[in-house]
Amino acid sequence: MEKQKLPGKETMLGMYRDILRIRRFEERAIELFEQEMMRALLHPYLGQEAVAVGVCTALGEGDYITSTHRGHGHCIAKGAKMGPMMAELLGKKTGYCGGKGGSMHIADVSIGILGANGIVGAGLPIAVGSGLTAAVKKTGSVTACFFGDGASNQGTFHESLNMAAIWSLPVVFVCENNLYALSTPVSESVPLKDIADRAAAYGMPKAVVNGNDILDVYQAAESAVGRARSGGGPTLIEAKTYRWEGHYHGEKTVYRTQEELDGWKCREPLSCFRTYLLERKLASPQKLEALAEEVEREVEEAVRFALESPEPGVEEATQGLYVAFEVD
Repeated sequence: MEKQKLPGKETMLGMYRDILRIRRFEERAIELFEQEMMRALLHPYLGQEAVAVGVCTALGEGDYITSTHRGHGHCIAKGAKMGPMMAELLGKKTGYCGGKGGSMHIADVSIGILGANGIVGAGLPIAVGSGLTAAVKKTGSVTACFFGDGASNQGTFHESLNMAAIWSLPVVFVCENNLYALSTPVSESVPLKDIADRAAAYGMPKAVVNGNDILDVYQAAESAVGRARSGGGPTLIEAKTYRWEGHYHGEKTVYRTQEELDGWKCREPLSCFRTYLLERKLASPQKLEALAEEVEREVEEAVRFALESPEPGVEEATQGLYVAFEVD
């Protein structure tokens, strides 16, 4: 795929800020989880922040995303407010889903977040539906579909890519290859060096990018989004990255070595992008420190908002639920 121009200075600073926001949100969420303030598992996005921010920076306000069980980063990058997000994690009434969805099911259709999803690969057909809607109504919107390497082996992956290709839908499929599907190494589940090679079976272009390099991700996403918006159809992007935590926080990661983890942490996205900005004099150390302080205040305000929010009442247990049934 043809590389796009790099974003401007202010956009890059916004990208750096968003990586920081995701990083600190996840770190504070882990702290609250360890204080037993959450009632479900937590799947941190630490280490993968450049993928979400790189892709979502290439999207417009009228565009959409579908997410995964590891979706906090996607939601923040697409513009979700951290207060309602943190409240949702704590099961509070003020959460995005009234405290009923929890960490894996945050959604806000008003800003294009069609929902994180606890079912592996379930966001793929939702993204195709969103793309079909855009094509039929001629809205000009694009849908970015995030999924993991494990989801690339689900039937929904192949069905969704096939349908998006034959109808030339405006969908950008983003495979976050963090090397493990729960505890299964991708080398043992995919007989290819690059998952993106599967794009050839559906006649769509592919891009393989360094998922820890936010500008590499952004350029591929910008190209794919532009192609989709102009009627050129879908693209499959594979971002090679690494999750610092286990499949969920607290999991014993006996299936990988400390040496492997340390190697990936040496090239993690936040410090790499910081070095890039400083070396090219796009920001001073003082400017980046001020951004970090601003983000810290924002995250702490989100935590306060969540902690001070009320619990949902018993009468709300059945609100917003839909049941299908047959009538004799």
